[in-house]
Order: sequence, then structure tokens, then C-alpha cells
Amino acid sequence: MCNLGIGEFHLEYGRRLRDYRNAKRAQNGLQFDLMTKMSNLSIIIPTFQEAANLEQLVTRISQTLADSNLIFEILIVDDDSRDGTDALIANLAELGLPVRLILRKNERGLSSAVIRGFDEAQGSTLICMDADLSHPPEAIPDLLNALDQPGVDFVIGSRYVGGAGTDDEWGLFRRANSYAATALARPFTMARDPLSGYFAMRRSQYRMCDSLSPLGYKIGLELIVKCNCRNVAEVPIHFAQRRCGSSKLTLKQQWLYLRHIARLARYKLARRS
Repeated sequence: MCNLGIGEFHLEYGRRLRDYRNAKRAQNGLQFDLMTKMSNLSIIIPTFQEAANLEQLVTRISQTLADSNLIFEILIVDDDSRDGTDALIANLAELGLPVRLILRKNERGLSSAVIRGFDEAQGSTLICMDADLSHPPEAIPDLLNALDQPGVDFVIGSRYVGGAGTDDEWGLFRRANSYAATALARPFTMARDPLSGYFAMRRSQYRMCDSLSPLGYKIGLELIVKCNCRNVAEVPIHFAQRRCGSSKLTLKQQWLYLRHIARLARYKLARRS
């Protein structure tokens, strides 16, 4: 199936999904709805004006998982982009792909969007990834396999472990900025890439989190700290350069990250006292 084009894949995936539902109805004598049944896996994707990337992203996720035994859902949490995201997701769902839209009208921000998605997710396992195609969906099985290892609480799709890499277009300034930000996170975790937006955790672990109050985009670090994730695993990914849309990394986001680090430091000190 992975050799099919996007249009062919949609048709083939829809056919296989209908066959699966019909088989379940025949087996159980019940109506079977993939989107309301408890899923094995929920993939949460926060978006703002990312419509140009979403068809390819949803298709690649579905291709990656099509032949697995997983029941999965893809949750697009959109901050009222008004760029056609709603129509696109409706069309993909109509074709049979397991995707649905959570539209936020009066809220903004990646971290709070991820929290909203995690709160509404049905899966026993939660994955967060970016919408800009920088995170390879083909690495999802590696994240799941790592999370399945004894004692692992949290898994990062990492740019900074053996076998990982980034596109050549990733400039020196961005690399230096990333390394500096990672160094600031060192008091909270020894993970090599704790600021990656590509990560997996169990919903049971998420439900044990203390009150979440992230600032900016680095929700993964917030979850590692507030959910008391002691054993963090990392799997290598190739981090791709964005091809469509514009980066959301601004000076404001960098300032919010510094405030976030200070807030996490106060949280850790309060817990020790």
C-alpha cells in the first residue's frame, strides 16, 4: 500500500476501512465506529495555518500504520486558521481516513492545543508531532516500540542521538539556538533532545500529571517534568526542513521559553521544600 499515490491511497484505505467495519458488524452484530471506539493510539497534531501540509501528513501517517493491528485516530487541533483546514479534514474523513478536527475559536498556542488534544484523545498511547512535515511519520513504529520497553515513561523522536540528523538547510544560527535552549533544560532531564515536539507517552502517565501551565511551544519538557517521567527514551529521526507555510519560531517564543524555564525551576524547588 505504501507505493500508492496519495489519491490512490485514499481510495484503497477507504475500501479497507469499510471492509474492516463490515467485518466487525458481522462478527459482533453491533454498529462499529472507528472514531468513537477506544483507540490504541491517538496522534495529536496542533495546527495554525498548516493546510498546505496536512493532506500529505495525514496520508503518510495512515500509510505507515495501515498494515498494523492498531486502531488509531489522528486529531488535528486547529487554532481557527481559516485557511481551508476544516474543509480539508472533512474531505479526508469522508474518504475514510481516521482523522478529525478539534477547532479552537478563542484559544491560541501550540502547548494548550496539545493539552486539548490529549484531553480529548481516546487512545491508550498518545503521540504529539508537528504539522510542518519536519517530523517523519515513518518513525511512529519506532516510538511505539521504545515506549513498550519495560520502565520507559516517555519517548522522544530525537535529532541528537546516534543515527539522527537534520536537513542541510538547517542553518548554523538555528542549530546554535537549539543547542542553547537544550542546555537550559538540562537541570530537568538528561535527555539529549528534550525540546523535540515529537514524542510519545501513555495516557495513564498523562493522567498523573500535576497541573500543567506551559508557556510557548515546549510542551514536551513540561510533560516530562510535571508527569514525573523518570525514564525517557530517545529514538533517532531525520528532522526535515519545512517546505510549506511559515515557521512559528519568533523572538516572542524564545522569551516565553525563558519564562517557562523559570516557572519549571520554581515548580521543582517548591516540590523539594
